[in-house]
Amino acid sequence: MTTWADLRARAEARLAATSSLAPAAEARWMVERVSGYDGVELVMGEHEPATAPAVQHLDDMLERRANGEPLQYVLGRWDFLGIDLLVDRRVLVPRPETEVVARTAIDEVVRLGARLGSHDPWAAGATSFAVADLGTGSGAIALALASELPDAEVWATDVSADALAVARANVAGAGSAATRVRLELGSWFAALPDDLRGRLRLVVSNPPYVAEHEVADLPADVADWEPHLALVSGPSGLEAIETIVAEAREWLDPEGSALVVELAPHQAGAARNAATAAGFDAVDVVQDLADRDRVLVARVVAAER
Repeated sequence: MTTWADLRARAEARLAATSSLAPAAEARWMVERVSGYDGVELVMGEHEPATAPAVQHLDDMLERRANGEPLQYVLGRWDFLGIDLLVDRRVLVPRPETEVVARTAIDEVVRLGARLGSHDPWAAGATSFAVADLGTGSGAIALALASELPDAEVWATDVSADALAVARANVAGAGSAATRVRLELGSWFAALPDDLRGRLRLVVSNPPYVAEHEVADLPADVADWEPHLALVSGPSGLEAIETIVAEAREWLDPEGSALVVELAPHQAGAARNAATAAGFDAVDVVQDLADRDRVLVARVVAAER
Protein backbone atom coordinates (compact mmCIF):
# COMPACT_ATOMS: atom_id res chain seq x y z
CA MET A 1 0.00 0.00 0.00
CA THR A 2 1.32 3.45 -0.98
CA THR A 3 0.38 6.17 1.49
CA TRP A 4 0.36 9.94 1.06
CA ALA A 5 3.51 10.03 3.21
CA ASP A 6 5.18 7.58 0.81
CA LEU A 7 4.21 9.76 -2.14
CA ARG A 8 5.61 12.85 -0.46
CA ALA A 9 8.93 11.11 0.26
CA ARG A 10 9.11 9.82 -3.31
CA ALA A 11 8.38 13.27 -4.70
CA GLU A 12 11.00 14.93 -2.50
CA ALA A 13 13.64 12.44 -3.61
CA ARG A 14 12.88 13.01 -7.29
CA LEU A 15 12.82 16.78 -6.89
CA ALA A 16 16.14 16.74 -5.05
CA ALA A 17 17.72 15.43 -8.26
CA THR A 18 16.40 18.41 -10.26
CA SER A 19 17.10 22.14 -10.17
CA SER A 20 14.54 22.61 -7.39
CA LEU A 21 15.83 24.80 -4.57
CA ALA A 22 13.19 23.58 -2.11
CA PRO A 23 12.39 19.92 -2.85
CA ALA A 24 10.66 19.28 0.50
CA ALA A 25 8.31 22.24 0.12
CA GLU A 26 7.59 21.50 -3.54
CA ALA A 27 6.86 17.85 -2.73
CA ARG A 28 4.40 18.90 -0.03
CA TRP A 29 2.62 21.34 -2.36
CA MET A 30 2.36 18.73 -5.10
CA VAL A 31 0.97 16.06 -2.81
CA GLU A 32 -1.50 18.57 -1.38
CA ARG A 33 -2.58 19.31 -4.93
CA VAL A 34 -3.14 15.70 -6.00
CA SER A 35 -4.66 14.60 -2.70
CA GLY A 36 -7.01 17.53 -2.22
CA TYR A 37 -5.77 17.95 1.35
CA ASP A 38 -4.42 21.20 2.76
CA GLY A 39 -1.33 21.23 5.01
CA VAL A 40 -2.95 20.18 8.27
CA GLU A 41 -5.26 17.65 6.63
CA LEU A 42 -2.31 16.06 4.84
CA VAL A 43 -0.41 15.63 8.11
CA MET A 44 -3.48 14.07 9.74
CA GLY A 45 -4.11 11.74 6.81
CA GLU A 46 -0.58 11.01 5.62
CA HIS A 47 -0.83 7.29 6.44
CA GLU A 48 -4.02 6.81 4.46
CA PRO A 49 -3.70 5.00 1.10
CA ALA A 50 -3.08 7.17 -1.95
CA THR A 51 -5.43 6.71 -4.88
CA ALA A 52 -4.17 5.43 -8.25
CA PRO A 53 -5.25 8.59 -10.15
CA ALA A 54 -3.39 10.74 -7.61
CA VAL A 55 -0.23 8.66 -8.02
CA GLN A 56 -0.40 9.08 -11.81
CA HIS A 57 -1.11 12.81 -11.50
CA LEU A 58 1.86 13.28 -9.20
CA ASP A 59 4.16 11.36 -11.57
CA ASP A 60 3.04 13.62 -14.41
CA MET A 61 3.71 16.72 -12.31
CA LEU A 62 7.15 15.50 -11.30
CA GLU A 63 8.03 14.81 -14.93
CA ARG A 64 6.99 18.33 -15.91
CA ARG A 65 9.02 19.81 -13.07
CA ALA A 66 12.05 17.73 -14.01
CA ASN A 67 11.79 19.19 -17.52
CA GLY A 68 12.23 22.67 -16.08
CA GLU A 69 8.61 23.84 -16.04
CA PRO A 70 7.99 26.42 -13.28
CA LEU A 71 6.42 25.01 -10.14
CA GLN A 72 3.49 27.44 -10.39
CA TYR A 73 2.52 26.12 -13.82
CA VAL A 74 2.92 22.52 -12.68
CA LEU A 75 0.59 23.13 -9.74
CA GLY A 76 -1.75 25.15 -11.94
CA ARG A 77 -2.48 27.58 -9.12
CA TRP A 78 -0.56 30.09 -7.00
CA ASP A 79 -1.32 32.45 -4.14
CA PHE A 80 -1.20 36.20 -4.65
CA LEU A 81 -1.93 38.27 -1.54
CA GLY A 82 -4.26 35.56 -0.31
CA ILE A 83 -6.01 35.12 -3.67
CA ASP A 84 -5.84 31.64 -5.18
CA LEU A 85 -5.05 32.18 -8.85
CA LEU A 86 -5.21 29.89 -11.85
CA VAL A 87 -1.86 30.21 -13.64
CA ASP A 88 -0.44 28.55 -16.74
CA ARG A 89 1.86 29.37 -19.65
CA ARG A 90 -0.53 32.01 -20.98
CA VAL A 91 0.40 34.37 -18.13
CA LEU A 92 3.38 35.36 -16.02
CA VAL A 93 4.08 33.61 -12.75
CA PRO A 94 2.82 35.83 -9.89
CA ARG A 95 5.84 37.11 -7.96
CA PRO A 96 6.52 38.77 -4.58
CA GLU A 97 7.72 41.89 -6.42
CA THR A 98 4.31 42.28 -8.00
CA GLU A 99 2.66 41.86 -4.61
CA VAL A 100 4.59 44.97 -3.59
CA VAL A 101 3.19 46.73 -6.66
CA ALA A 102 -0.36 45.73 -5.72
CA ARG A 103 0.12 46.82 -2.11
CA THR A 104 1.54 50.15 -3.25
CA ALA A 105 -1.43 50.66 -5.59
CA ILE A 106 -3.90 49.88 -2.81
CA ASP A 107 -2.12 52.31 -0.48
CA GLU A 108 -2.33 55.05 -3.11
CA VAL A 109 -6.10 54.65 -3.54
CA VAL A 110 -6.60 54.65 0.23
CA ARG A 111 -4.50 57.82 0.45
CA LEU A 112 -6.93 59.38 -2.03
CA GLY A 113 -9.87 58.57 0.25
CA ALA A 114 -11.04 55.08 -0.65
CA ARG A 115 -12.14 52.68 2.06
CA LEU A 116 -10.07 49.60 2.84
CA GLY A 117 -11.88 46.37 3.64
CA SER A 118 -14.28 43.79 2.31
CA HIS A 119 -17.08 44.75 -0.04
CA ASP A 120 -20.50 45.44 1.50
CA PRO A 121 -23.08 45.62 -1.33
CA TRP A 122 -25.59 47.20 1.05
CA ALA A 123 -23.32 50.01 2.27
CA ALA A 124 -24.80 53.47 1.81
CA GLY A 125 -22.89 56.41 0.42
CA ALA A 126 -20.11 54.39 -1.21
CA THR A 127 -17.91 56.33 -3.61
CA SER A 128 -16.77 54.78 -6.85
CA PHE A 129 -13.03 54.99 -7.48
CA ALA A 130 -12.30 54.11 -11.09
CA VAL A 131 -8.99 52.27 -11.37
CA ALA A 132 -7.25 50.51 -14.27
CA ASP A 133 -4.83 47.57 -14.31
CA LEU A 134 -3.08 47.65 -17.68
CA GLY A 135 -1.63 44.35 -18.89
CA THR A 136 -3.53 42.40 -16.25
CA GLY A 137 -2.31 38.92 -17.24
CA SER A 138 -3.80 36.50 -14.71
CA GLY A 139 -5.81 39.34 -13.17
CA ALA A 140 -3.72 39.26 -9.99
CA ILE A 141 -3.43 43.00 -9.39
CA ALA A 142 -6.99 43.72 -10.52
CA LEU A 143 -8.39 41.14 -8.13
CA ALA A 144 -6.23 42.39 -5.27
CA LEU A 145 -7.64 45.89 -5.83
CA ALA A 146 -11.23 44.64 -6.03
CA SER A 147 -10.81 42.43 -2.97
CA GLU A 148 -9.38 45.11 -0.69
CA LEU A 149 -11.00 48.29 -2.01
CA PRO A 150 -14.80 48.00 -1.73
CA ASP A 151 -15.26 51.34 -3.52
CA ALA A 152 -13.11 50.39 -6.52
CA GLU A 153 -14.48 50.08 -10.05
CA VAL A 154 -11.68 48.03 -11.63
CA TRP A 155 -10.91 47.98 -15.35
CA ALA A 156 -8.42 45.28 -16.35
CA THR A 157 -6.94 45.17 -19.86
CA ASP A 158 -4.61 42.92 -21.81
CA VAL A 159 -3.51 42.74 -25.43
CA SER A 160 -3.40 38.94 -25.22
CA ALA A 161 -6.71 37.15 -25.61
CA ASP A 162 -5.11 34.06 -24.06
CA ALA A 163 -4.08 35.97 -20.95
CA LEU A 164 -7.50 37.57 -20.71
CA ALA A 165 -9.08 34.10 -20.73
CA VAL A 166 -7.03 33.22 -17.64
CA ALA A 167 -8.02 36.49 -16.00
CA ARG A 168 -11.66 35.80 -16.80
CA ALA A 169 -11.44 32.40 -15.10
CA ASN A 170 -9.87 33.96 -12.03
CA VAL A 171 -12.47 36.72 -11.88
CA ALA A 172 -15.22 34.10 -12.13
CA GLY A 173 -13.91 32.47 -8.97
CA ALA A 174 -13.46 35.67 -7.00
CA GLY A 175 -16.88 35.92 -5.39
CA SER A 176 -18.61 39.27 -4.91
CA ALA A 177 -15.46 41.25 -5.75
CA ALA A 178 -15.78 39.99 -9.34
CA THR A 179 -18.85 42.15 -9.91
CA ARG A 180 -16.62 45.23 -9.85
CA VAL A 181 -14.00 43.96 -12.32
CA ARG A 182 -14.38 44.60 -16.05
CA LEU A 183 -12.07 42.91 -18.55
CA GLU A 184 -11.17 44.55 -21.86
CA LEU A 185 -9.02 43.30 -24.76
CA GLY A 186 -6.54 45.78 -26.20
CA SER A 187 -3.22 47.57 -25.84
CA TRP A 188 -2.77 49.74 -22.78
CA PHE A 189 -5.14 52.74 -22.69
CA ALA A 190 -6.61 51.96 -26.12
CA ALA A 191 -8.60 49.14 -24.50
CA LEU A 192 -10.42 51.49 -22.13
CA PRO A 193 -13.72 53.25 -22.88
CA ASP A 194 -13.16 56.90 -23.71
CA ASP A 195 -15.43 58.12 -20.93
CA LEU A 196 -12.79 57.04 -18.41
CA ARG A 197 -10.41 59.67 -19.76
CA GLY A 198 -9.65 62.12 -16.96
CA ARG A 199 -11.61 60.03 -14.44
CA LEU A 200 -9.22 57.31 -13.29
CA ARG A 201 -7.99 57.63 -9.72
CA LEU A 202 -5.33 55.00 -10.27
CA VAL A 203 -3.49 53.41 -13.16
CA VAL A 204 -1.36 50.40 -12.21
CA SER A 205 0.67 48.11 -14.44
CA ASN A 206 3.22 45.32 -14.41
CA PRO A 207 4.28 45.81 -18.03
CA PRO A 208 6.99 43.93 -19.92
CA TYR A 209 10.31 45.55 -19.00
CA VAL A 210 12.99 43.08 -20.15
CA ALA A 211 15.19 44.31 -22.99
CA GLU A 212 15.70 42.03 -25.98
CA HIS A 213 19.41 41.68 -25.24
CA GLU A 214 18.63 40.63 -21.63
CA VAL A 215 16.58 37.56 -22.57
CA ALA A 216 19.68 35.38 -22.81
CA ASP A 217 20.50 36.21 -19.18
CA LEU A 218 17.10 35.20 -17.80
CA PRO A 219 16.77 31.93 -15.88
CA ALA A 220 15.70 29.07 -18.12
CA ASP A 221 12.42 28.56 -16.26
CA VAL A 222 11.53 32.15 -17.15
CA ALA A 223 12.91 32.51 -20.68
CA ASP A 224 11.75 29.09 -21.89
CA TRP A 225 8.32 28.99 -20.28
CA GLU A 226 6.79 32.39 -19.54
CA PRO A 227 5.04 34.38 -22.32
CA HIS A 228 7.53 36.46 -24.28
CA LEU A 229 4.93 39.13 -24.95
CA ALA A 230 4.50 39.76 -21.22
CA LEU A 231 8.25 39.75 -20.51
CA VAL A 232 10.03 41.60 -23.31
CA SER A 233 9.30 45.22 -24.13
CA GLY A 234 11.77 45.90 -26.94
CA PRO A 235 15.40 46.87 -27.54
CA SER A 236 15.70 49.04 -24.41
CA GLY A 237 13.21 47.36 -22.09
CA LEU A 238 11.66 50.76 -21.36
CA GLU A 239 9.26 50.95 -24.30
CA ALA A 240 6.12 49.86 -22.45
CA ILE A 241 6.93 51.88 -19.33
CA GLU A 242 7.54 55.00 -21.39
CA THR A 243 4.28 54.55 -23.31
CA ILE A 244 2.23 54.12 -20.14
CA VAL A 245 3.88 57.06 -18.37
CA ALA A 246 3.48 59.35 -21.38
CA GLU A 247 -0.23 58.57 -21.88
CA ALA A 248 -1.36 58.17 -18.28
CA ARG A 249 -1.61 61.84 -17.39
CA GLU A 250 -4.60 62.50 -19.64
CA TRP A 251 -6.48 59.50 -18.24
CA LEU A 252 -5.89 60.32 -14.60
CA ASP A 253 -8.21 62.50 -12.51
CA PRO A 254 -6.73 66.02 -12.20
CA GLU A 255 -8.30 66.30 -8.74
CA GLY A 256 -5.96 63.66 -7.31
CA SER A 257 -4.73 60.37 -8.71
CA ALA A 258 -1.69 58.13 -9.10
CA LEU A 259 0.25 55.99 -11.53
CA VAL A 260 1.96 52.85 -10.15
CA VAL A 261 4.25 50.83 -12.45
CA GLU A 262 6.55 47.88 -11.84
CA LEU A 263 10.07 48.21 -13.24
CA ALA A 264 13.55 46.73 -13.06
CA PRO A 265 15.88 48.35 -10.52
CA HIS A 266 18.22 49.74 -13.17
CA GLN A 267 15.28 51.49 -14.89
CA ALA A 268 14.30 53.64 -11.91
CA GLY A 269 16.19 56.75 -12.98
CA ALA A 270 14.85 56.73 -16.53
CA ALA A 271 11.31 56.09 -15.30
CA ARG A 272 11.55 58.98 -12.83
CA ASN A 273 12.69 61.28 -15.60
CA ALA A 274 9.89 60.14 -17.90
CA ALA A 275 7.26 60.78 -15.22
CA THR A 276 8.62 64.22 -14.46
CA ALA A 277 8.68 65.09 -18.16
CA ALA A 278 5.06 63.88 -18.48
CA GLY A 279 3.96 66.49 -15.95
CA PHE A 280 3.40 64.50 -12.78
CA ASP A 281 3.47 66.61 -9.63
CA ALA A 282 5.29 64.14 -7.40
CA VAL A 283 7.44 61.17 -8.38
CA ASP A 284 8.89 58.46 -6.15
CA VAL A 285 10.26 54.93 -6.41
CA VAL A 286 9.31 52.25 -3.87
CA GLN A 287 11.64 49.37 -2.99
CA ASP A 288 10.74 45.69 -3.05
CA LEU A 289 11.28 43.20 -0.23
CA ALA A 290 14.97 42.94 -1.15
CA ASP A 291 15.39 46.76 -0.96
CA ARG A 292 15.73 47.11 -4.73
CA ASP A 293 14.04 49.90 -6.66
CA ARG A 294 10.90 48.25 -8.03
CA VAL A 295 7.82 50.48 -8.22
CA LEU A 296 7.38 53.87 -9.87
CA VAL A 297 4.78 56.03 -8.10
CA ALA A 298 3.80 59.21 -9.93
CA ARG A 299 1.07 61.40 -8.48
CA VAL A 300 -1.30 64.03 -9.76
CA VAL A 301 -2.01 66.55 -7.00
CA ALA A 302 -5.16 68.66 -7.08
CA ALA A 303 -4.50 72.38 -7.53
CA GLU A 304 -5.13 74.51 -4.44
CA ARG A 305 -8.19 76.69 -4.61
